[in-house]
Amino acid sequence: MKLGFVSAILPDLPLEEVIRFASETGYSCVELMCWPKGKAERRYAGVTHIDAAGFRQSDAEKVRVLLKDAGVSVSSLGYYPNYLTPNAEEARAVTAHFKKVIQAASLLGVGRVTTFIGRDWTKSVEENWPRFKKVWAPLVRFAEDHDVQIGIENCPMLFTDDEWPGGKNLAHSPSVWRRMFEELPSKSFGLNYDPSHLVWQQMDYIKPLWEFKDRIFHVHAKDVRLDRDRLDDVGILATPLQYHSPKLPGLGEVDWGRFCSVLGEIGYDGPVCVEVEDRAYEGSLETRKAALRQSARFLSQFIP
Repeated sequence: MKLGFVSAILPDLPLEEVIRFASETGYSCVELMCWPKGKAERRYAGVTHIDAAGFRQSDAEKVRVLLKDAGVSVSSLGYYPNYLTPNAEEARAVTAHFKKVIQAASLLGVGRVTTFIGRDWTKSVEENWPRFKKVWAPLVRFAEDHDVQIGIENCPMLFTDDEWPGGKNLAHSPSVWRRMFEELPSKSFGLNYDPSHLVWQQMDYIKPLWEFKDRIFHVHAKDVRLDRDRLDDVGILATPLQYHSPKLPGLGEVDWGRFCSVLGEIGYDGPVCVEVEDRAYEGSLETRKAALRQSARFLSQFIP
């Protein structure tokens, strides 16, 4: 396994400094964010460390030289919009950009992109399903044609009032993943597995590793703390941020020793990338860097 981090937490640093920091801190890979240049519409979005629009072979060569000099690799190119939004123009734009991210991954020789499925949050899973197949079957074929894997993160994207009631990502549970992979059995279509999203849904985050071991392309290392007193007060029907908080690995409820042990047992040897969304560390660039240093020290004891 390779220890890395998600570059979204360092939006104020250019690519060169992100890679240099990774090397100095002991990370061997980075998931680089590839949002279109422009204003972010939500937290941790809108970060552009690789500008996929107009990305050429010459750009790829410059990035490869930078990575080689630092001894750091790219775990994946990340882009996490909502492809199934009811806004048709937005859906068209994000789908077109995703194809550019896939092409950039191919040029770089990274071979992997990470994203969400998306969802019309006003509709049920069943009502979203025909559109899922219509949108994603051609995207998966496009990735296959470029020899790139797609890793779908299992975050429900259901935290706040604007995502209520259904969330903005279909791929939130094993039952949905199973159906996704039955519909689109491509070997280029898998998971970007984050255990924290299962914890706050009151679900087992170890058991799916065994069933989906051949579909886990990428792992996010984020922890979560449940406030049981708040949950007793507001219930699971409340917006989730009312009763849970994203935390650094080791500061929440995930048993990282057991998690990494099972990852090893199922034969996973890919990236494990720290995703910092712990608001206690967001005061400045230095506290965000400190969060990444602390996470590297903690997780290094479990990753060979």
